[in-house]
Amino acid sequence: MIEVLEYDPRWPQLFAQIRDRVWPACSDAGAVAVEHVGSTSVPGLAAKPVIDLDVVIRTEADLAPVCSALARLLYRFRGDLGVPSRYAFHAPAEPAIRHNLYVCVAGSVALQNHLLVRASLRAEAARRDAYAALKRDLAARARTIDEYSAGKTDFLLRLLADAGLDGDQLRGVEAINRPPT
Repeated sequence: MIEVLEYDPRWPQLFAQIRDRVWPACSDAGAVAVEHVGSTSVPGLAAKPVIDLDVVIRTEADLAPVCSALARLLYRFRGDLGVPSRYAFHAPAEPAIRHNLYVCVAGSVALQNHLLVRASLRAEAARRDAYAALKRDLAARARTIDEYSAGKTDFLLRLLADAGLDGDQLRGVEAINRPPT
């Protein structure tokens, strides 16, 4: 079962706790920012209760030192998981805040995707509310997380097209969110 909860005003504070733990190590290693992304970053949006954050690096060359810094904090590198220029990490048991941590290259489609979706949903309450309704519906009927993610794809592609992503970029996002069966 996929759990989608009403917005929790504590989510920004939980993000801040994780950021405050991660940022000193990552900034010393060459990261340029830590962004709160995903549905928990949008006030008023229903979401899975998992904080998503992107550690932003300038170039791929900055990945190795940031990976080392994160390893010292007990994050385990998982690779790009099929998403170019976005690297996933398995979070340590402590702090006991459910979260997904990614390292994204500045300017990458993966980072643009996260930031554009966040900006659009924060800016337009009607769009945010429509997305929340879709998420609740999918959570109630999707059998797997892949089915849930695929069900959100058309909505997100329209949002990203409105935000200015081009056809190749949109096809890349679609391939990640709705892999061929």
